[in-house]
Amino acid sequence: MRKESNPLTPAEIAEILKISKYTVYEMVKRGELPAYRVGKKIRVDSHDLQEYIDKGKGNEPVFDEQLGLPPASLLESPLLAVETTREPGLIICGQDLSLDILGRYLEHHPAGVRAYRQNLGSFAGLLALYQDRADLAAIHLWDSDSNSYNIPYVRRLLPGIPAVIIHLGCRMQGFYVARGNPKNIQQWEDLIQPGIRFVNREAGSGTRVLIDEQFRVLGINRQMVKGYENLEFSHLAVASAVSRGIVDVSVGNEKASMQVRDIDFIPLRRERYELVIKKEDINRAPFQVVLEILKSSAFKTELEGLGDYDLSETGKIVAEV
Repeated sequence: MRKESNPLTPAEIAEILKISKYTVYEMVKRGELPAYRVGKKIRVDSHDLQEYIDKGKGNEPVFDEQLGLPPASLLESPLLAVETTREPGLIICGQDLSLDILGRYLEHHPAGVRAYRQNLGSFAGLLALYQDRADLAAIHLWDSDSNSYNIPYVRRLLPGIPAVIIHLGCRMQGFYVARGNPKNIQQWEDLIQPGIRFVNREAGSGTRVLIDEQFRVLGINRQMVKGYENLEFSHLAVASAVSRGIVDVSVGNEKASMQVRDIDFIPLRRERYELVIKKEDINRAPFQVVLEILKSSAFKTELEGLGDYDLSETGKIVAEV
């Protein structure tokens, strides 16, 4: 049974680790230290901090084994007697470069706030939003039954929580293959041909959902796909595996194929990449700034320069669910 854990503030963690509070925020932003929100405040469970310390340094535990608390010498810090809030900002979940650009614009806007980025796939992002550990989640989840993106999943994964879906852009998903496509891979059924080596994406990512939904619709037995169980965690990682000759084919968006040498891109499906926020937040000032940025010509122009984006609906509220 997992031990009871004591929630810690960023200021408390900074004192324990002898680092600045802002370094703690960066650790949370990079996903190095698991965190969650209580209202507008960030908290970290003491056992998660202990695991971070043990993993990184191999030191003796700094927590009392029975109470799950820091030693008394650390609890004497005056920082622990004062309730601290996190710096104003929004936690944005997702794995696309457009979100990094959005975060930069948000931080430089006259009425903007700090952006905390979490590199999470679609399912994990929605779960973080549901659990109040994120403010915005970017998703690209295809539902084969309705042949639509995102709306069915938001309804299922945010039960009882009214949400707003804001369009970011459309991207093309397809196969990454070696330059010249020597194995002549053109369609999903080719993945079960003898000798074809595949690398998959992690469960819950939008690309993995597309792969599994296509297999289900086409009646493809995933156990016949050589390498289905081998996972990578980004578009660039699976494209790199093809480039290095480790596998023959993988699936990802077109933009990543432009960044990796010696591969070709075989287009398969145009997907909708969209932001999800809770409806109760839509009129709050930081979220209004996000909408303003998404609709701005400066933001769209920068994304156009990256390629593989259809921005005709960017910033449009496409659904309230």
